[in-house]
Amino acid sequence: MSDLLGETRIMAIDFGLKRIGIALSDTLKMFAYPHTTILNNDRFFLELDKIIKEKGIIKIILGIPNQNRVSKTSVVKDINEFRLKLNNRYGLEVILWDETFTSIIAQQHILESVNKKEKRKDKGLLDMHSAAIILQEFLDKQKA
Repeated sequence: MSDLLGETRIMAIDFGLKRIGIALSDTLKMFAYPHTTILNNDRFFLELDKIIKEKGIIKIILGIPNQNRVSKTSVVKDINEFRLKLNNRYGLEVILWDETFTSIIAQQHILESVNKKEKRKDKGLLDMHSAAIILQEFLDKQKA
């Protein structure tokens, strides 16, 4: 829909084995905001299809742990397989981006901005805020 108006956005993904956080840029590609969290199940790509089409996504930034800091049990292999699925399904540029410390920064942001203690316990909130931090770092680097 947005694509028809010439408005495009960049998407960031914080991949997790249970949940996947999604963040989007504004149409000027200056600011990132948390969008949603989608369960990592067999319906994931159907939900992602809708977002990509409706928001005019032209590029995907995919968070990946710093390979020098990860253990052998990390999700790096899963993230690389996920990247291939994204490439094959959408044909969009998928850029891997170091997500080191994004969860810690997102946690702090949630503590400062979400008043209700019960809502802060929602793990999906952390995933989409982490994706927003990944995207904002990418956008800031493009401006530099």
